[in-house]
Amino acid sequence: MASHPSDHEPNRADLRKDPARVSGMFDQVAAGYDRTNTVLSLGNDRLWRAAMTRTVAPRRGQRILDLAAGTGVSSVALARSGASVVAADFSPGMIAEGRRKHRGFPNLSFVEADATALPFGDEKFDAVTISFGLRNVVEPKKALREMLRVTEPGGRLVVCEFSHPPSKTFSGLYRFYNDRVLPVVAKTVSSNADAYDYLNESIRDWPDQPTLAAWIREAGWTDVAYRNLSMGIVALHRATKPGAATGPR
Repeated sequence: MASHPSDHEPNRADLRKDPARVSGMFDQVAAGYDRTNTVLSLGNDRLWRAAMTRTVAPRRGQRILDLAAGTGVSSVALARSGASVVAADFSPGMIAEGRRKHRGFPNLSFVEADATALPFGDEKFDAVTISFGLRNVVEPKKALREMLRVTEPGGRLVVCEFSHPPSKTFSGLYRFYNDRVLPVVAKTVSSNADAYDYLNESIRDWPDQPTLAAWIREAGWTDVAYRNLSMGIVALHRATKPGAATGPR
């Protein structure tokens, strides 16, 4: 069984996405994670999070699962609607930081969870969302099936993930930023710059928008669609679980 590196040794995951190494890497960057993301995304992370929240369209009385929630920034945005939100992440460090930052926030709970083996019963949630986390899962197709299992019939899936800009010109500029600029900035603002080298690699290796849409359909979701944000740097995928919705409970 793989073990986490020591707290003092910088942890760098790779494209094999060993769960222990990926989790350990996120543990080490948890404290400054939100600030670093805002800097590296040039503030666009807030726009992407707002688009995700609008697409989920949370309502009071709904139960929503926010996977790969990190420190719970996206979960708080969803919980402000009055929906009951479970923020789940497989990094204990992220969960601990989220509980510390959002202690006492109503309708919000934190759970350590593996996206490929969710610790929830069948059909427990009106909506499931995952932002910038699916590409870090070692078996993303299995995770999509697990999300389907825990969603009630008629419930919704929203996946917000880095993708591939369709414009070749813009794609070249984006690749230059990721390859040359981002590593320099990460060394300045992050406690573990090597972690962001992995994240850059994982973005480059991730499938394009139509491929991810096909994966979602294969998992059993229907009404699959996506739209590009920031010229395709990010894609927002949405889908529905077959069957009639039973409504908020």
